[in-house]
Amino acid sequence: MTNNTQLNVLISGGFSGAYERLLPEFKRTNVIEVTTGSGASQGTGPQTIAAQLARGVPADVVILSREGLSELIAAKRIVAGTDVDLAQVPLGVAVRAGAPKPDVSTVEAFKQMLLGAKLVAMPASTSGIWMMTDLFPRLGIAEKVATKMAPRGSDATRMVAAGEVDIAVMPVSEILSAPVAFAGSIAPEIQFVQVFSAAVVAGSAEIENSKRLIEFLSSARASEAIRNSGMEPLTAST
Repeated sequence: MTNNTQLNVLISGGFSGAYERLLPEFKRTNVIEVTTGSGASQGTGPQTIAAQLARGVPADVVILSREGLSELIAAKRIVAGTDVDLAQVPLGVAVRAGAPKPDVSTVEAFKQMLLGAKLVAMPASTSGIWMMTDLFPRLGIAEKVATKMAPRGSDATRMVAAGEVDIAVMPVSEILSAPVAFAGSIAPEIQFVQVFSAAVVAGSAEIENSKRLIEFLSSARASEAIRNSGMEPLTAST
């Protein structure tokens, strides 16, 4: 390994808080330079990770929702057998800092909060797609909630912080890393726990170093930073 080893990472918002805490130690202990870009796990916009890979944005490692990664595997964008689940995170509710925190602990309370909100922001990625296609129809409120689909989770929290929307529903880890208030996780009966995973991108010239980064992010050494970011590590026992 030479000192000028360079890795390019594309990451979605859910795991970013933990990643940013962990990256300095990885770079220091491995003498590897890492350039990080970001994109949504799923969706239709030009900045999804899949869209960036399709147009040739350089990447050695991707970190995104398991649903998004499954699409990349199906599209032959991933080196077979390199995918690893890193952490899982539930959905929660964000409100503007200083605003009253709504009760989101029961299905009915969550439903009434949504119906009473003037505008609800959600990421136009894995969690937002699930809420629009699964949860809202199940609750019978699909046509009754005023929603604003944000390209990224960071866009959703920015809207909350600016007062452009009343609340945002999104992965807890993205709420805790933003200048907004966390109102709580949604009720277990309607909870959607997202798994965030990493894998090596097909065509990478740095497969071994890419695997080294993924191994570090899934190691016991990473578990504290993952928990502090609002997620639960999945592979720290290995």
